[in-house]
Amino acid sequence: MQYSIISPSELKAAIALPSSKSVSNRALIIHALSRSNILPDNLSDCDDTEVVVRALRERPQTIDIGAAGTAMRFMTAFLAVTEQDSPVIITGTERMKHRPIGVLVSALRHLGARIEYVEKEGFPPLRIYGSRLEGGLLEIPGDVSSQYISALLLIGPILSKGLELHMTGGVISRPYIDLTLWTMREFGADADWSSGDTVVVNPQPYTIRPYFIENDWSSASYWYEAVALSRDPEASVTLSGLMDGSRQGDSVVRYIFSLLGVKTVFSVKKPGVPTTVTLTKTPHVVPRLDYDFINSPDLAQTFVVTCCILGIPFHFKGLATLRIKETDRIEALKCELLKLGYVLQSVNDSELIWDGERCEPTGEPVETYEDHRMAMAFAPAALRLPQIVINHPQVVTKSYPRFWDDLQQAGFIVSPVK
Repeated sequence: MQYSIISPSELKAAIALPSSKSVSNRALIIHALSRSNILPDNLSDCDDTEVVVRALRERPQTIDIGAAGTAMRFMTAFLAVTEQDSPVIITGTERMKHRPIGVLVSALRHLGARIEYVEKEGFPPLRIYGSRLEGGLLEIPGDVSSQYISALLLIGPILSKGLELHMTGGVISRPYIDLTLWTMREFGADADWSSGDTVVVNPQPYTIRPYFIENDWSSASYWYEAVALSRDPEASVTLSGLMDGSRQGDSVVRYIFSLLGVKTVFSVKKPGVPTTVTLTKTPHVVPRLDYDFINSPDLAQTFVVTCCILGIPFHFKGLATLRIKETDRIEALKCELLKLGYVLQSVNDSELIWDGERCEPTGEPVETYEDHRMAMAFAPAALRLPQIVINHPQVVTKSYPRFWDDLQQAGFIVSPVK
């Protein structure tokens, strides 16, 4: 399937964003560990959350997590501490079988978990024999994936000795770890940083409570991109359900996009209260953007596409984890932007550079590589191009199922290509 996207001449829209899958998946694991019968309110309806809901509800002997990387990591830790009569196999898509999980498995084994690799050492699928674990002191690389760290932290409160997690080699995506700790504390956990590289989780069980999940700042990024790329000087988009002072790491999007001419105004400035955010254009745009995405790598695709289309050279660092996402996002961005006439360079396996070099566009459709963020980052480029064609547009269901409907509501013409 392909979608052709043609943009409106004016951009005025009010968008109800999806709820945060990052918070949803954390809250669901805590819900299960606390044995609560009160599901969190405003759960995400995306694929990544649906697979967790289904696995926790049905408890099958084989769990197919699909392409949900966060769910694979979180469910692996959850299953390791959940007593059961027989082992559970957790698997996923072919791409998932090539995404490493050895660091997490080794850490869980150190805590006493019994986990076996079903096919290839260091990668899913896994066979997990759940049991009670004591916990204690654990050392783990902090510069590989914050999802491993969050998975371990989430189970910390139910370990008989709690967990003291020391991270070596630096800590990447720290806001995601902070989000995990914040969500845990919302449910009564005693967990916090004891130093710049160590978190202590005391053996204090989660409490059962109603919980409301904020909408998703990562999804908001594509609307920031749309405002930045719109030629309409009066462009305006309102987004509902976001919070000022959000613990979501990707809420930093509003500060970075302020450098690209997008102003953010909250209807209510009270921290922790969901409200409406209005995005408008300003004439103030930097001539060049250098930024380290070490703490917010999921925003990188949005800014790479935005800067290229606006003609703003950039040097983006902190992108090492993009190599092991749904696809190799660094190579995917280089390949797809080349089709649009932009020549990017990558260095050190963790940096992307565009110095303004152009080439002749090929006019080929944009490939999405089974990656939701490729589709959503490239779609707003239609605001500066006659049209853009996206291959396999259904990948957006992974995090933002209503994305194409919302684009149409904003005046875009989204048509299947026959």
